[in-house]
Amino acid sequence: MTRLRDLVRQQRERGLRLPAWLERIVSAGIVTTDPQVVQRQRIVNVAALAGSFNAFSRVVANLSYAENHPLMQAVFGALVIAALLIHRLHRLGDNAAAMTIVIWFLAGVVASTSFYGLQAQAQAYFVLAGVLWFMVGLKNWRLAIAGLAAVFIVTLMVLNLAPQQGIAISGDERAVKFLAMQSFINAITINALVLFYVLFLLRRAEEELERERGRAEALVSLVLPDAVAARLRAEPDRRIADHIEGASVLFGDLVGFTGAAHAATPEEVVDYLDQSVRSFDLMCETYGIEKIKTIGDSYMAASGLHGRSRDGAVMIGQLALEMMQAQQRRAPLAGHKLELRIGIHYGTAIAGVIGDTRIAYDLWGDAVNVASRMESYGVPGRIQVSEEYRAAVGEEFEFEERGTTDIKGIGCTQTYFLLASRDADMG
Repeated sequence: MTRLRDLVRQQRERGLRLPAWLERIVSAGIVTTDPQVVQRQRIVNVAALAGSFNAFSRVVANLSYAENHPLMQAVFGALVIAALLIHRLHRLGDNAAAMTIVIWFLAGVVASTSFYGLQAQAQAYFVLAGVLWFMVGLKNWRLAIAGLAAVFIVTLMVLNLAPQQGIAISGDERAVKFLAMQSFINAITINALVLFYVLFLLRRAEEELERERGRAEALVSLVLPDAVAARLRAEPDRRIADHIEGASVLFGDLVGFTGAAHAATPEEVVDYLDQSVRSFDLMCETYGIEKIKTIGDSYMAASGLHGRSRDGAVMIGQLALEMMQAQQRRAPLAGHKLELRIGIHYGTAIAGVIGDTRIAYDLWGDAVNVASRMESYGVPGRIQVSEEYRAAVGEEFEFEERGTTDIKGIGCTQTYFLLASRDADMG
């Protein structure tokens, strides 16, 4: 079973990740801590890197096929460098780099169509304009529409004003075909690369959400009984309030704890209580009993909350005996040997989930009130139970009759000391 302290300390599992060196590259220049902006700016970086590679491929192609046009090489060389520096603009604003890459993109297409003409099909890059939505996000839809409008206007201008043949590769049919093929292949590659990274980020976010959902469900299961947690998940808006006829409630209190705590250091006090509560929690888990809460040095547990009330009563008796034995073995606290005083009652109770910021499953009613009195009017080192509890468990345990005790809020009532399990004696 998952422990709350382990859940809190649990390190985040390493899910879908890029290699560390590649993560550093796609995160270059990002200074914001907003996770949504970080994702958009990473997409901008990926688009800029793809664009830089595309411009560089034009430089290489020019060396092989183009006529001697130093201006053309200088323009594409500048586009390569500009794309590699776009990440530095992230510090100027959430969308500064995104809008700059739009300008860079338009400049690159205009330069290509000017140098090569429409025959080289550089206008194919206009189909990449939709990537702008990923770079600025739906929240900035006005900015995205403005950028797309600019692309639309430039597209019309290029298609209507650019020459069919540019100032380079005139008459070189082989070069024209190569550059046209390069335009389409590069456009498809850039589109696929950006979309792959977007899907990668989406998948990583889904994995993180799934891990957080698992942690949340584990936390609910730790705070609430399994049956109650399942009901809460199934009907989160329905109030959980149950009437229980046969609840067995246990209260345990460390006698003399306050005096011992004054003589001990804070670390010693917390360590002592932590060890006690941990051992009691493990016992509850072993016997299938619900730990309800701790109040100072008092421990409260209950059984029979979800049916099988008599079995629950027997189990809580076994729990009380084991708690008492464990406390007897405990070392003193600041020189004080502390004894455990336990009270148990079997009766009716109301159970439900309360709270908002810190929800809790709690019990109220007769079973709780009488069990508390059984403990507070009990004897250190002994387990005092009510007559109702004695009747509920029948011959499962050995009891010692204490007699009639005048208990505040209840009056004179017959009580017993639980001594041992009959099965244990027979064994």
